[in-house]
Amino acid sequence: MGKANGAAGAHPHGHGHGHAGGHWHGVGADADKRLLTLALLLILGFMAAEVVIGLIAGSLALLSDAGHMLTDAAAIALALVAMRIAARPPKGGFTYGFKRVEIISAQINGITLLLLAAFFAVEAVRRLVNPPEVTGELVLATGVAGIAVNLAATWLVGRANRRSLNVEGAFQHILSDLYAFIATAVAGFVVWLTGWTRADAIAAIVVAALMLKAGWRLVRDAGRVILEAAPAGIAPAAVGRRMAAIEHVVEIHDLHIWEVTSGYPALSAHILVAPGADCHAVRQATEAMLRAEYGITHTTLQMDHAPERILRIRGRDDRDGDADGSCHLEGVG
Repeated sequence: MGKANGAAGAHPHGHGHGHAGGHWHGVGADADKRLLTLALLLILGFMAAEVVIGLIAGSLALLSDAGHMLTDAAAIALALVAMRIAARPPKGGFTYGFKRVEIISAQINGITLLLLAAFFAVEAVRRLVNPPEVTGELVLATGVAGIAVNLAATWLVGRANRRSLNVEGAFQHILSDLYAFIATAVAGFVVWLTGWTRADAIAAIVVAALMLKAGWRLVRDAGRVILEAAPAGIAPAAVGRRMAAIEHVVEIHDLHIWEVTSGYPALSAHILVAPGADCHAVRQATEAMLRAEYGITHTTLQMDHAPERILRIRGRDDRDGDADGSCHLEGVG
């Protein structure tokens, strides 16, 4: 089995073959823009009413929910714009098109959630120390209405293609807002029943925690794509070993696996095949394996014949093989 490494090297020699076609595909084009637009209108209408009621009731939980709903609206609007830009074909220096705009959108959504979480956490702590008057009945009624609105919005956005981090970012905004309204309704009920106004601030802390969790996941996942890390669930070392196990493959190096955008993995590698072997057949076998086992359809494979020398493969079954069963290529003779 061949060596797989990530060193970026140029190979001017040899004959380059293969990629699985110019697949200018992504997942943003599959998302239903009409569903997102309906969710946006629903959220904007309720958000305006919630701000008014939150000010009248003196509820931080309601105002924090309204602030979160504003980011929901912004997240959906940004997702719609990003989807439109990402659908543009490759042009000029943008050889992959504008698909990564969706990842930037997801990153912005995640950062916004983190900033809001910090703001509401600080304000909630302040209100725990000095609790203001809160009208529990209004908080409870608005919280219940918010649950209904966010259930509808979550259903709408959830029907879109959530494989896209862009759409997933908007969905996480709305989902965390749904949880926030549940916490708000509970807080309103407690205040109405007992008069314990600190329940409102505690609900705001719960909202902040939910924002923190959703925001961090979006920032992390979008960051992996921006930094061109291998897709989650795909181990480059394992892929390299699997490629090197294909018949007539002598060595694999300059192996790179990354995501152009969410759901669009790509791979490039330099493959040395045994002298006299059919490079085209090996390339086709490699592409078929990557497509079937890892879902990687965009590949750029440089194929060359190995030098005329005797190669010996050491593996798990060899007496002098590595204890971990890994395999190496050595040139002898």
